[in-house]
Amino acid sequence: MNWKRALEEYRNYLVLEKAHANNTIEAYLGDLKKLAEFCLSDLEIKDCTKLSSENIRLFIINLHEQAASSKSQARILSSLNSFYKYLKLEDCITLNPFSKIDHPSIPRKLPETLSKEEIDTIIDSVDLSGKFGERNRTILETLYSCGLRVSELINLQCSRLFLDEGFLIVIGKGSKERLIPLNKTLITYIKDYLGLNRSHQNIASGHEDFVFLNNRGKQLTRVMIYTILKKEAIKAGIHKKISPHTFRHSFASHLLNGGADLRAIQSLLGHESISTTEVYLHIDRRFVRDEIIAHHPRK
Repeated sequence: MNWKRALEEYRNYLVLEKAHANNTIEAYLGDLKKLAEFCLSDLEIKDCTKLSSENIRLFIINLHEQAASSKSQARILSSLNSFYKYLKLEDCITLNPFSKIDHPSIPRKLPETLSKEEIDTIIDSVDLSGKFGERNRTILETLYSCGLRVSELINLQCSRLFLDEGFLIVIGKGSKERLIPLNKTLITYIKDYLGLNRSHQNIASGHEDFVFLNNRGKQLTRVMIYTILKKEAIKAGIHKKISPHTFRHSFASHLLNGGADLRAIQSLLGHESISTTEVYLHIDRRFVRDEIIAHHPRK
């Protein structure tokens, strides 16, 4: 099977059967194209089903020579492994050539978090007299109170808000829905925003159901969320390097510090594997260590 045909069929598989987001699909295919180009130009392998473990090792050496980081190599090899698992599933190959390949180890980097006081300071610093003050405050509180990914935030829909019942529904990775409870503070903020700000906007056609809109009445972008957060953090005097994901990490670590069950946090974050959520155990241990160093008399 030639590379072009294989990648086209794999794209259809990712769209129709795996229901991956466009960004995820393009990332997978981008990694596969690196392998295809290497095989065609350096190894003269035109049939993707003829790849051997030794060919893959040569490709890894090529990645080293291009100064690809361990993280990039691990991501690329994971993408390629998934592709060859698909080929085996389709009976195109009998043995996955990646089964004998060791993936590079990646140092675990703990995510940056903010304290509850820092979160409160940023949210309280929002100027509610401004045109989009209510919106910006609601965005920040939603990120923190619900632990949403930025993509989930910008795609949040009014039809999935159940304020009287006290929950909302988000569409996460793989188009999976999850229900997230709302606290009283966030419910109040959302109602204020919808009533005082959004209801007076001219909303663009096709954007009527999106909760958060820009000044043209259209769905906000990821970049705009980053811009809003950076602006409000600077105004609040918070100089850490933060992003919308920092609020998500803070949401999870604060729940864990407060005694929440790890499985419950996994469900709220929409993690497919508990191992992804377990990173917050390391944050919790780091917090305990810092508290001992700061407050124990035997320093």
